[in-house]
Amino acid sequence: MNKVLMQGNKIIGEAAIRAGCRFYAGYPITPQNEIPEYMSERLRQEEGGVFIQSESEVAAIHMVIGASAAGARAMTSSSSPGISLKQEGISSMAACELPAVIINMMRGGPGLGNISAAQGDYFQATKGGGHGDYRIIVLGPDSAQELADLTMEAFDLADRYRTPVMILADGMMGQMMEPVIFKTPKPRDYPESFIMKGAGAGKSKIIRGLILDPLDMEEHNWTLDRKYQVIAQNETRHELYKADDAELILVAYGTGARIAKGAIKRLRDLGLRAGLFRPITLWPFPTNELRDLAKKIENFLVFEMSTGKMVEDVRLAIQGRARIGFHGRPGGVVPTPVELANVVMRKYDRKEGIIDHY
Repeated sequence: MNKVLMQGNKIIGEAAIRAGCRFYAGYPITPQNEIPEYMSERLRQEEGGVFIQSESEVAAIHMVIGASAAGARAMTSSSSPGISLKQEGISSMAACELPAVIINMMRGGPGLGNISAAQGDYFQATKGGGHGDYRIIVLGPDSAQELADLTMEAFDLADRYRTPVMILADGMMGQMMEPVIFKTPKPRDYPESFIMKGAGAGKSKIIRGLILDPLDMEEHNWTLDRKYQVIAQNETRHELYKADDAELILVAYGTGARIAKGAIKRLRDLGLRAGLFRPITLWPFPTNELRDLAKKIENFLVFEMSTGKMVEDVRLAIQGRARIGFHGRPGGVVPTPVELANVVMRKYDRKEGIIDHY
């Protein structure tokens, strides 16, 4: 396998193609425009490949619904306010149990905001940004290699559980260039019985999210919930970095975790044994793994490029077993590792632990 140097957005496009994606629909928005640009060129080179620049984000997500129902591996991408417009379609896709991959290259907000990297969409992604009782799998890569690996894995997870899967990254990750190795994708395993190809002589197939009888709708909700419980039990992923001897753990994801790793190196040079807990699955959140870590370590500091979203999942996981501090930079501000290290030094005292903790 050869290592190639590519931009993050283009890595996602290439990984999707190699994973068997043959349908893409999207609408331009910075900072993810290289994804549809790349897909428009590459899908023309693939047999059966279809690229559509739709008239809106709303149209794009519903085109993906149709392609998924017809059996195609389908994907769409956007950035923060564009993802907001797709939420009704994502809810419908979850209700219909259709697989697809959705890319969100987050930018500063709320509102139209700016085109800088941010992490303010965590709630929207992990708590169900649309209506009704549903969840989607959310993956948070922190490198070019993970952009490739997790994009491929996202298609497999979507098929396995018949659910939308979101890659939650940000504008910085989409624009950076790093070397990457594209792994050999797994063969697709998706039963023919789930694909709408016409009834022929057999029984009609029906995919629907409109269920007017409340009791039927309730049962469908419980069916979905049982699936989400299976996902939560089996599909959590996380990374530990320099945590074996740590006296303080930083918790961060995505670009925030890259910054945290740089801060940890500086902190260790200053004599503070800091480590990192990085959730890779943002939903399902690796609750049990973080809780187990809190049995050994008493001080945690959550860092996010937002006013604080993931910190709530950290608090729920730790359940008062340890002190939890927080540092955030919202609105598209991207701090340096030196800044974060200085914050940690101000907030942590070896005798008192985390100061100003939750």
